Amino acid sequence: MKLFSFTAQVVAATLAVAFTASSTMAAPKKVLFFSKSSGFQHDVIKKTDDQPSFVEKALKELGDKNNIEFTCTKDGTIFTPDKIAQFDAFFFYTTGDLTESGTDHFPPMSKEGKAAFLDAIRNGKGFIGSHCASDTFHSHSSGPGYQNDGDNADDYIKMVGGEFIAHGGNPHYQPGHMIVVDKSFPGMANVPDDFAPSEEWYSMKNFQSNLHVLLIQDTSNMVKTGSCKCYDRPNYPATWASAYGKGRVFYTSMGHREEVWNDPIFQQVLLGGLNWALGNVDADVTPNITTATPQASALPPR
Repeated sequence: MKLFSFTAQVVAATLAVAFTASSTMAAPKKVLFFSKSSGFQHDVIKKTDDQPSFVEKALKELGDKNNIEFTCTKDGTIFTPDKIAQFDAFFFYTTGDLTESGTDHFPPMSKEGKAAFLDAIRNGKGFIGSHCASDTFHSHSSGPGYQNDGDNADDYIKMVGGEFIAHGGNPHYQPGHMIVVDKSFPGMANVPDDFAPSEEWYSMKNFQSNLHVLLIQDTSNMVKTGSCKCYDRPNYPATWASAYGKGRVFYTSMGHREEVWNDPIFQQVLLGGLNWALGNVDADVTPNITTATPQASALPPR
């Protein structure tokens, strides 16, 4: 599949115009883009000479076209009740325990800040997570092999809806066919049936029972040997929407590579999720994980 087809670009442009037309009369929605790396720091969110990262530039362009105002930071001290109240939604591209300084040495959020943030989502704020947002605040299983944590999963993971466990390393990137579940959800209508971008795909666990699955990771043709045996499992959710109390949560495992961020299909999926999480559009997010991915909890061998 070609990522940059003319048809896909027209679709993305049309979608952007449609969302813009419906929102230009309103005040812009405010989104905090938080990209602290207490664990591994991805290249797409690294800053050079204090210049915006690749993702920050991409989000600014997306926001300028769609009446969304992004504030970007890696500073966890922003998570105080008064500052949290200033935003309509929070977009995480993060790793590790964000209450620790960790890899990038930016100030961490406090434990009280984490609790206030989760309360804000529960009380009606929106959340958007891309790729490594699920590689954040890990649950701590005991015993051999991969395990689902059930009620012992971290509260943040319960909010996001799933948790990263591993990705393949040889090949590091491989095409990952996305099975479209719900084309009625914003941004999903024109995702082609052969959508299979080359990406660093996450194998995941701790899927929550309230997920409305939008895209499924089709594992049937993935490399499953060597360091890629993490994909030796049945199909599982890759992009979803869910309710968290009164809040709206959207997550996609895509977003590791610059090429993916430049893909107009990914952009329309992301924009649809953003607009839904912000309350600009509505959608039916009745949980469907048990029918869409009935074996999602079956984990690969370690």
